[in-house]
Amino acid sequence: MKTLVINLPETVDMTAKEAVMVLAAQLYEMGKLSLGQAAEFAGYSKRTFMELLGSYGVSVFNYPVDDLDNDILNAKNNHI
Repeated sequence: MKTLVINLPETVDMTAKEAVMVLAAQLYEMGKLSLGQAAEFAGYSKRTFMELLGSYGVSVFNYPVDDLDNDILNAKNNHI
């Protein structure tokens, strides 16, 4: 695992735990970490991490729009 040291200005009202959660949520949203990896990184269970994602403006459904469009098109084409 990599070590990262971040110096936040004193004016930023955030604990280290909150900063780690923000980073984990962003990395999950970007697709850099899976849900399980991000939850572990943040120090939470998957369930708790999923519940917290909404507080950070991140959807638990990290599904690319293009994939969803293709799925809808395939469903329409294969509908009996």
